[in-house]
Amino acid sequence: MQRSNDADSVEALHRLVLTSLEDDQAVETVSIPLAGKSSIADYMVIASGRSTRQVASMAMKLAEKLKAEQGRTPRVEGLPAADWVLIDAGDVIVHLFRPEVRSFYNLERMWSFEGQA
Repeated sequence: MQRSNDADSVEALHRLVLTSLEDDQAVETVSIPLAGKSSIADYMVIASGRSTRQVASMAMKLAEKLKAEQGRTPRVEGLPAADWVLIDAGDVIVHLFRPEVRSFYNLERMWSFEGQA
């Protein structure tokens, strides 16, 4: 996915992701700022769904909103199993998990992050 250098478009994308997840009742959403720490993206957003069905639904709705509102077609991986779905929207990388899979991988700790979105 192509990255943008425009700070306003990055923030708009970040807000769209967070709003979409909130609308779909994501659990324990965390946003990790990566600007200046990593070249992969400006933000990493991690959230949980209560079931594989909810994780898959959140991922599909987010991908649809990104295409409709931002003109971006994100890369989506892991959708068939929906234990862990990765959505690469360029400047924002989104990880959606079932709770037990999220605690196993513990991405928040890997990025040394403490706090909430």
